Amino acid sequence: MRASLIQIAVDEDESVESRRRRVASLVRDQAGADLVVLPELWTTGAFAFEEFGNEAEPLEGPTYEVMAKAASDAGVWLHAGSVPERAPDGTLYNTSLFFSPSGELAASYRKIHRFGFDKGEAVLMGRGEDLVTVRLPETIVGVATCYDLRFPELFRGLVDAGAETLVIPAGWPERRRAHWTLLARARAVENQAFVLACGTAGTHARVPQAGHSIVVDPWGEVLAEAGAGEEILTVEFDPGKVSVTREQFPALKDRVL
Repeated sequence: MRASLIQIAVDEDESVESRRRRVASLVRDQAGADLVVLPELWTTGAFAFEEFGNEAEPLEGPTYEVMAKAASDAGVWLHAGSVPERAPDGTLYNTSLFFSPSGELAASYRKIHRFGFDKGEAVLMGRGEDLVTVRLPETIVGVATCYDLRFPELFRGLVDAGAETLVIPAGWPERRRAHWTLLARARAVENQAFVLACGTAGTHARVPQAGHSIVVDPWGEVLAEAGAGEEILTVEFDPGKVSVTREQFPALKDRVL
């Protein structure tokens, strides 16, 4: 299975509309991949809290339309990162969009764990409630977003739902990059699953981003890791390694809690 993680730099001087067009072109360039992954809130920047309300869009808004077309043009499964969604009742959500190779919406996921403690996303956006998995021909994907990475129980729930590959778009800050790598590897090892974690690059809302998108195998080995700048990280991996690992070292069967 071939996956491409597109580590987008969010430049405040680039309009959201221009960035959509540019990212759609990058997605089309990945024709031949099985799965393409974009970062969290790449339209606005994950720390640009003041822009969430201004740039919020309905689920089937402009980002949905552009990304659905890009997925169809490239013939790839596309995790299109997340967007600030405005629900019909006015509530904002940090919502991920996952498209099939035909451009159909295969799933959407509203982020469950909101970052910011008593400010930012934590107070501006509603909390999602549902765990989401997507069945691809090669693997079952469990979907999470950024801050979710710190909550192992969410990933246990995804594994119980059949997940073998965990896809995590993020806007992770540089000052906590060590946690990013550590937690990605931990989620892979404890769940005996592949982890594909795609972050943003650059600096937005005065917050330097970690970059360093990473792909980890079920034993915690890093298969590929990006640098700090905008980059496309492409890796080939065998989803069958999940079942082999779980059979050779059946730790999940020994769960008590």
